Amino acid sequence: MQVILAAAGADNHTITEDCRRALQNAGYIIGARRLLENLPDGCTQNRMAATRPDDIMQLLHTSETENNVVLYSGDTGFYSGARLLIPLLEAEGIAYEVLPGISSVQLLSSALGRPWQDWLLVSAHGVDCDPVGAVMQGKTVFFLTGGSLRPEVLCQQLTDAGLGQLPVTIGEDLSYPGQRIRKGTAAGFCKETFSPLSVLLAEPAPGIKRRTPGFPDSVFMRGEVPMTKQEVRAVILAKLAPKETDILWDIGAGTGSVSIELALSATRGRTYAVECNKTACELICANRQKLGAWNLRLIEGRAPEVLNGLETPDAVFIGGSKGSMQQLVDLVLERNPKARICISAICIETVYQAVQALKVHGIEPDIIQLSVSRSKTAGSLHLMMANNPVFLIAGNCDD
Repeated sequence: MQVILAAAGADNHTITEDCRRALQNAGYIIGARRLLENLPDGCTQNRMAATRPDDIMQLLHTSETENNVVLYSGDTGFYSGARLLIPLLEAEGIAYEVLPGISSVQLLSSALGRPWQDWLLVSAHGVDCDPVGAVMQGKTVFFLTGGSLRPEVLCQQLTDAGLGQLPVTIGEDLSYPGQRIRKGTAAGFCKETFSPLSVLLAEPAPGIKRRTPGFPDSVFMRGEVPMTKQEVRAVILAKLAPKETDILWDIGAGTGSVSIELALSATRGRTYAVECNKTACELICANRQKLGAWNLRLIEGRAPEVLNGLETPDAVFIGGSKGSMQQLVDLVLERNPKARICISAICIETVYQAVQALKVHGIEPDIIQLSVSRSKTAGSLHLMMANNPVFLIAGNCDD
């Protein structure tokens, strides 16, 4: 048996000559119903609709012909089901050939006269997709849309995150007679309805240039709200070691300096800044916009009461407990026993509370004291002025 995995392109006008020839020579054709109804002239009527790899394999086993074609829309190498069928063919020793095609990203690139080699390519076609995290990567993002995640839904999610003015382009029915290319903003498109055969191109979200953790203190707006200093922030991030897709909590977020650094380290995840002080909440929002931490969500209220509805965290920073240290640690570890925890303290009593809260759960805390001094000019001399020492109590951070 010979199986050809062929790309249909967008329609009969964009199918390659190799794929057209393979279809016309095939004794049996398998693919999505929409594709089978629009085959080139001269193709066999021996065809069956299937898209799931297991179903396709069952149909191939019933084939009585040597030349079989499995047809995929777009390009076989661009978020195609071909990648799931190939391992099944190889496992059974069935010979196969893959024929590429013209994808929607190529069609939009051509229509716009823009090269696509530097675009970030993301699928929102039948899979979960985080458009906010995608546009935070510093690149123009191409979204292959479909199912429930149509362009208007992605635009709404961008708008909800504060990116309503982000420039976007929507391509509808590319290569078809009704092709339409529209440029605008996420907010401008989120209330419209677009064709099921649509793609979305979003420009990079504004934000500060990515760098190593520990932004200068001067980057943040702080007013009279206490702020975790640069050197301490750098150690906190080293302890929590946020991964790109982590869910992170910052309890007692203050100005949001730690929250923002966490969010910018986990752009494909989500960070929750929990704060009960109204002035601090306003500063968190201002710093979030200034530094482009669009995946940061402010939770205004007192912990632990406001934590129950949040996603289960991978790592948590506790910068303020308001006397609820044990309850906070209990809640975090109940939700995720392996959650990485880092607690800051400037008082000995708080250090004791943090240590005991972790030990109750059998976690041996890692205790660090940071003493930072900064230079200050005095005429022609430089004096070292000490900041208050800060304690960091970490648990589960070395696992």
